[in-house]
Amino acid sequence: MPPPTGDDHLLPPGTLIKPAAVLVALVLHRDEPGVLLTQRASHLNNHAGQVSFPGGRIEPGESPEEAALREAFEEVALDPALPRVMGRLPRHLTGTGYEITPILASLRPGFTLVPSPDEVESAFELPLSVLLDPAAPRRERAEWKGRMREYWVWPHGEHFIWGATATILVTLATALRAG
Repeated sequence: MPPPTGDDHLLPPGTLIKPAAVLVALVLHRDEPGVLLTQRASHLNNHAGQVSFPGGRIEPGESPEEAALREAFEEVALDPALPRVMGRLPRHLTGTGYEITPILASLRPGFTLVPSPDEVESAFELPLSVLLDPAAPRRERAEWKGRMREYWVWPHGEHFIWGATATILVTLATALRAG
């Protein structure tokens, strides 16, 4: 298995790596497919208010697929039987020590999402047309923990999509355009 992409250069030596999984669900609307995203609750201790995929830590004995589906149910009440898992995208290591396995799935419209107020403020979609536009993502720079860092940002009218989520979207977009 190839090493994960990401921000491993930002981690101090000896950082405990935490396995996590996210559900990268392509919602197959007839007029405009989209990628399901969430905005994390603003009261959370970690990554408050950030845009993310439904997901979280992998529990002992769970596969990444099981964890992604369980977390999507816990976060937005998505029935685990609805997404059709298609495979995995390359793993991504964050600067906060999470090794994320993105689980790619398709999802037919007609479901209802109910964000858990403990974890999620809202659920929304990034249109596939934006994802497939090679000019859409841009690179930005900012200082983080005393070091300059470059990261991807995706355009969206209401949400700031950056960091690990944006990087996973770049990986997905590259695969879809190639494919």
